[in-house]
Amino acid sequence: QVQLVESGGGKVQAGGSVRLSCTASGSAYFYCMGWFRQAPGPEREEVAIIYSDGRTSYADSAKGRFTISQDTAKNTLVLEMNSLKPEDTASYYCAASSTSCLRPAAIKYWGKGILVTISS
Repeated sequence: QVQLVESGGGKVQAGGSVRLSCTASGSAYFYCMGWFRQAPGPEREEVAIIYSDGRTSYADSAKGRFTISQDTAKNTLVLEMNSLKPEDTASYYCAASSTSCLRPAAIKYWGKGILVTISS
């Protein structure tokens, strides 16, 4: 049974930084892991993805500000978010898949989400 548990959310002022972590438990091969976010109303959207070969992919809104990394020895996924803006306010979800991370519908494993609030 795979479980993903996020930590590190909270409230920060615009321009600040937040570090999100996701710890994976259970035995499984992941082709990709990533972070998605969802604000009230809009659909869940990709933030950043990391593939098993080390490649990374970022949403345009995250490029230059966010960094995704992975500590495979600790089964931990990290998202470093800098220069945060009020529009980054959302619940952030850790995700993992053995096949594809291109669409939320294709992802099998999800964390419960963690709220990040950016105040202006």
